[in-house]
Amino acid sequence: MDGDGLFTIGALARRTGLTVKTIRFYSDTGIVPSTNRSPAGYRLYDITALARLDLVRTLRDLGLELAVIRQVLDRQISVPEVAAAHADALEVQIRTLRLRRAVLRAVAKRGSTPKEMDLMHKLAKLSDDDRRRLVNDFIDDTFGGLEANPDFVALMRSAMPELPDDPEPEQVEAWVELAELTQDPAFRASVRRMAEHQANERAQGDTTGLHQELTEAVRDRVGDALAAGIAPASAESVPVVRDLTARYARAFNRADDGELREWLLTRLETANDPRAERYWHLLAVINAWPLPPSLAPVFAWLIAALRAGTSSSPTTA
Repeated sequence: MDGDGLFTIGALARRTGLTVKTIRFYSDTGIVPSTNRSPAGYRLYDITALARLDLVRTLRDLGLELAVIRQVLDRQISVPEVAAAHADALEVQIRTLRLRRAVLRAVAKRGSTPKEMDLMHKLAKLSDDDRRRLVNDFIDDTFGGLEANPDFVALMRSAMPELPDDPEPEQVEAWVELAELTQDPAFRASVRRMAEHQANERAQGDTTGLHQELTEAVRDRVGDALAAGIAPASAESVPVVRDLTARYARAFNRADDGELREWLLTRLETANDPRAERYWHLLAVINAWPLPPSLAPVFAWLIAALRAGTSSSPTTA
């Protein structure tokens, strides 16, 4: 500092921790102009220039561009306005970085190929609206134009993938798999067949209330058989199947005969696509919901028992 209370550029550098080259750049561009010149022609700066330089350094450390800093210094915009806008921008950047981190961890875990990594990154970057649009397109394609169970369709539309801002690699993996699943033509055709089956049943009378009751009966009765180690093609399976076919016969007001068993087998095989259960499992992982219990082993057992013909007659001992 000289006798007039002015700072040389070197003294200013020592006070601020900035390099002489940086301060000279700010001075040349008019962001922190010098206050005066020494008799030898060296730049001198007053305490206002020091405060201005401190503000520039702080704003630069926060990531603001020089054009924005100039607007603040020229009082075209206020510091609070800049801070709010920059904070919003940082939120987007932070979310992007978190997604990239999760993608990279998922790639490392899966040993993905470059093509798979590119797909994973593109899908992970989709917005919430884009994810909902993708899933709703799947629902429209598979249930559109059919009088299927409206409660089930409403449930599907309400259960959207909500990838968090800081997802775990498992959530990114689940979202990528779900996105691929909803675009799979074979899966779409399978779900469409399920929807058509629902629509046909509703056309013959609304059986919505029966489904849950019968599903619980199958789960409990076959679950006990599985726990007991009963094979679906064994003689021990006969009373289990007989009990369940009798329940279906009463529920749908049909005779408990071979025709009912053929109808039930078709019904179960149509609905028992493991990819449908996988769909709900992936949604649970993405949204951090409790994982739903798997009914696939239960229905696979009953399908196998019906195919084996262990209960071809309701009077079989």
